[in-house]
Amino acid sequence: MAMQGCIAIYGGYFGGGIGFLILAALTVAGQQVRTAAATKNVLAMAMNASAVAIFAFSSQVNWPAVLALGVGAVGGSVCGSWAIRWLPERMLRGFVVLVGVVLTIWMFVR
Repeated sequence: MAMQGCIAIYGGYFGGGIGFLILAALTVAGQQVRTAAATKNVLAMAMNASAVAIFAFSSQVNWPAVLALGVGAVGGSVCGSWAIRWLPERMLRGFVVLVGVVLTIWMFVR
């Protein structure tokens, strides 16, 4: 619960790679990948809804960027739901680890 709380604070403010962080935390906690993916979606929705409620009234929001990120989020959700259904769990787990490592290295170098 504490790990998810920290992830939610990070995700509400930055958002980058949050799905992978939530998914990793849930699988470490013992959930199967498919169950963790569904739980991740609910947790990410609650986190993002809370952040939107706060940031929507800020004068510093870049609304064109919000639109671009929204389109990407919906596209990623559609692709992710397809992948969860049709790809083997071992492949999904490997993909999550690979993307997590690549994002970590990229963000560190950046």
